[in-house]
Amino acid sequence: MIGEPVADEEAILARLREVGHDVASLADLRGSGVEYPKAVPVLVDALSATSEKKTLMEIVRALSVPWAKPAATGPLIDLFRRVDDPTGLSLRWAIGNALDVVWDDSLFDELVGLARDRSYARAREMVVLGLARSKRPEAGDVLIELLDDPEVNGHAVKALAKLKLPRSKPGLQRMTTDSRAWVRKAAEGALKKLA
Repeated sequence: MIGEPVADEEAILARLREVGHDVASLADLRGSGVEYPKAVPVLVDALSATSEKKTLMEIVRALSVPWAKPAATGPLIDLFRRVDDPTGLSLRWAIGNALDVVWDDSLFDELVGLARDRSYARAREMVVLGLARSKRPEAGDVLIELLDDPEVNGHAVKALAKLKLPRSKPGLQRMTTDSRAWVRKAAEGALKKLA
């Protein structure tokens, strides 16, 4: 019955059929090549109903699409905070990746809170990258601040490259001497865009 959250993939698939998406798996939905906005409420409901990591991962991946915004953004923020993912480099990272895709400035403060919270370690990388999608002027200041955070500063460089902020030049110049080649290259590229 529509309206009640379902927990396992088979039940989710049955609910998806009710809204016009007859697929054999959540991965098939994501890989179908068609937009599925009617599936988003089903997937969002399922986020809070299941704790099985494989199913959660598939739901998160299926919500990593532009048409899941803004409905999925708040629930994904909540899941990012509460998920039990000790390393932070699998499910929580995937949730951060989804948040990059469904970035919503109406939840700017909450998203920035995730980006700044060092307890989430590298799982924040894609949330930091999502700051480049923001239309808020303070997004650049947050990214410049995050250049001092070694776990996410490479992604801050990439986001700053997209924003092309002249005030980021000193921080980007500093990052051209980073020990990681990909960060140095991203910083050099960002500086070329400012030239």
